[in-house]
Amino acid sequence: MKSKSQLGRFLRTRRAQLQPSDVGLPEFDERRRVPGLRRDELARLAGVSESYYTRLEQGLSRGASTEVLDALARALRLDETEHRHLHDLADVGRRGGNDRTRKPPAPEGITETTRQLIDAFGDTPVIVLGRRSDVLAWNRTGHALFAGHLDPKSPQDPAQRPNTARLVFRDAHTRELYEDWPKKARDAVGRLRLAVGRYPDDPLLAALIGELVMHSPEFTDLWSAHRVRAWDTAAYRMRHPLVGPMDVTQQAMPVPNEQGQRLVAVTAMAGSASQTALTLLAQITTPDGHTRPATDNPSTLSECL
Repeated sequence: MKSKSQLGRFLRTRRAQLQPSDVGLPEFDERRRVPGLRRDELARLAGVSESYYTRLEQGLSRGASTEVLDALARALRLDETEHRHLHDLADVGRRGGNDRTRKPPAPEGITETTRQLIDAFGDTPVIVLGRRSDVLAWNRTGHALFAGHLDPKSPQDPAQRPNTARLVFRDAHTRELYEDWPKKARDAVGRLRLAVGRYPDDPLLAALIGELVMHSPEFTDLWSAHRVRAWDTAAYRMRHPLVGPMDVTQQAMPVPNEQGQRLVAVTAMAGSASQTALTLLAQITTPDGHTRPATDNPSTLSECL
């Protein structure tokens, strides 16, 4: 994945999604040859020459300054996450480095400190994700909530680690888990887009994207839109096969001193049926990640809800 080509594609898709009226330009009854803004219109808004912007979009200029990128971000009406992504995509060109001299990112894993952090969350469902959205670790309720059908020990083996983006697009259980699956799919793709900007030399990331493009037309359509999504807070309605529907908040936070790793904790509103469902899920999940027989459960689902 070449950053300069990714930069050009990002600029083109963003330009195509803006109409002259969106940025205060007059519209005439002329037939426009391209959707959205023309190159000359965007260049004028950003205060750069059309020829320079054209070279940038075509990947022929590798020295875009911070000031130029900021001006383009303003002209394109980028939000904060998109603005940072633009800088990430242009960063390789500004460094002027040779693609062949940059080392791929190091293998990922969790430290004992991170394991202690996971344990501190108790029964709150928690997973730790790496830069490619691989599951590096989870607690028993995190496993039960997101992927109880998978081996609870799978994150310990790099070759077998679940990947949340792959699960969203290629796993029937995960597709059924989210009531608004298209929203979850957009979020998953947007976060992979961020990863491409930050880790353009990661061959496993490139392989993952190639796999998803090959096997999922839905992924391909979303990928071509070049949308990005921040790792922050997201609300979803989940339909769990054991405890039923629940409205939850998934909060992502960076793992200290671990580049690209994020801990995702799942909570529900205090006193709600959704919180009761999460509590029940913790009660019926054994330490080895399996479900207790119904006769061993402290209460039935109907009694808890």
